[in-house]
Parts: sequence; structure tokens; C-alpha cells
Amino acid sequence: MFNFHSLPFKRITTHLSIAATLAICTTATQADVTRSLALPSGTPSADEIIDQVYYVNHFFGFDNYGIGKKGKKITVLVNKSAGEKPTTVTVERYLNNSYNDDDTVKARDLAIFRSGKLRGTGMLVTEFDDPAKNSSYAIWIPSLRKIRRFAEPAHDDAWGGTDFTFGDVVLRKPQNETHEMVGSDTFSGCLGAVTLADDEKNKYTRKLPDASCVAEGKSIYKVKSTTKFENWWYDERISYVDKESFADYRTEFFKDGKQVKVIDRDWRPAEGATNPRQVVWGYWYGKTFETGHETWAVIPPEVVTYNDTSKKQKLWTEKTLRKIRR
Repeated sequence: MFNFHSLPFKRITTHLSIAATLAICTTATQADVTRSLALPSGTPSADEIIDQVYYVNHFFGFDNYGIGKKGKKITVLVNKSAGEKPTTVTVERYLNNSYNDDDTVKARDLAIFRSGKLRGTGMLVTEFDDPAKNSSYAIWIPSLRKIRRFAEPAHDDAWGGTDFTFGDVVLRKPQNETHEMVGSDTFSGCLGAVTLADDEKNKYTRKLPDASCVAEGKSIYKVKSTTKFENWWYDERISYVDKESFADYRTEFFKDGKQVKVIDRDWRPAEGATNPRQVVWGYWYGKTFETGHETWAVIPPEVVTYNDTSKKQKLWTEKTLRKIRR
């Protein structure tokens, strides 16, 4: 796996990683998932389930989705290695799917970092309607007071030192794998979470939530997805998918028959939702078993917004990047 931290532009690539914005557009072997994707009728196939999971993870059920800041509440990303002091970064993110009147743009995603080494950095990603056209990445670099543009990262690039790859967070599309139904089950237990000692906490991590048990007792589909990439870091992954919302609570990754990683997602129904797929993040948790490294991205419910009509299209422009204060 390529290591972003070996690059001279370490901070720039870390900006890309943590924002985890929109998906890369690759040449499709099946129909591209869009906001018009309907709920399946009857028992869905494995392919249909994974399409629905993609819809949910890209918030296609909303015109826009945001994780902002309210008072002292803000999204915090915690990275923890055994025996080392955890690191934290805070971030705001705003996703816009409302481009029905634009023949070229599918979505835009804006991320602004508010603390840590990334403070004052911003990123704007544009995804296009044409599935053969690559997404564009524009990053505001505060030390230079300039915008730089970059190509999309590879699927297996490390996501800013976290346990997530770009493929895990944004780049992986349904057509990058073959999918097989394993069966139905009931989710048992709670999701993973990072445990911090009192002397490891800072002002952003003093009041982190307990491990979420929101998935416990939920009826789920289990789907095995086998990668089409050769010599890949995993052979297959098992997704635990809610039968009603198609939220993927857990993904287990396997290589040579051994589990190498897990990602847990705390999905919560949006208030006033009219579509069961209108769910929002509470947190993401990841662990790499070989190293024991953990990542926890915690989104306070107070900072979550969706279908916010006060957010105008001009927010998702490079002009916003240039206004960011360090």
C-alpha cells in the first residue's frame, strides 16, 4: 500500500485523506448509482443491496448534508496507536447533491479544518455527471495562501494516517467488486469505539460518547464483496447492512482467510425523514488488527444539518476556500 506520509506534500495529502470527500469516477461496467435510485421491490439481490449502500453513504437522500460547528461542538477525528499519545483534528464538512439544473456537475463537497496541524486548510471536490470524467480536487493551502489542484488518490492510499483508505471512505464503487449474498442475520452487540485514559484526553475528547449499540437487534443482510483488483490488500469483505435503511453498520475485511480490519459506522435516522435511507453519521470507527491502530471520527448530533435551505450554491466555490482564516 502506498504511504502518503513519504511524500514531501505530507500535509496536503493528509488534507485529502481526512476530508474523505466524493468518489472517483471510473469507467463503469454497470449503471452509475444516482439520486434517482429507487428502493428495491421484494428481496433485493446482493448487487442491489450494495447499490443502496452506496446511495446511503453518499447522502443521495438529501439535497445537502453538513457537519458544521455549534458552540464548542465540532467533529473530531481521533487516531490512536498502542503506547502513543492520540492525535486529534477537527473538521467541518458540507456536501451538496442539488445540481439538477446543471448538466455537468453531480455533487460538490467542501471540507474545512479548524484545529491541529491542518488548521486553516480547506478542500473542495467536484464530482461530474459523466462517470468517465475524474473528480476535481482543489485544496486551499494556508501557508501559501494559494489553491492547488490534485489528481484523485488511489483506492488503497492511507487516509491521513487513519485506519481508513480512500477506497473505504469515498472511492470504492459497486462495480469494483463482485457481490454475493451470504444470508440474513440479527446484529449482535455494540459497535467499536476508542477508549482514552483521562491523561490522553484534550478539550475535544473530554466528552466523547460511549460505544454505540444502535445496531443491536437490527435485522441485517450479510453481503460478501470480492475485489476485482489484483494483489490487493484484502480479498473480500463482509458488509452488515440494515434491511430497512441499507445503512452498513459493520464491514469486516479478510486477506488469505484472516480478518485484517474492521470498520463500524454509527448510523442514525434523520429527524423528519420521509425515506428510510435518510440516515446520518454518529461516528466511524476503524481498527487494523496487525498493528492495533484505531481511528474514531465522532460527529456530535448538534452539528449535523441536512436539506438546509440557508446554504447557497456559492458556499461550494473556490471563493469560500480563499476566505478561510488560519
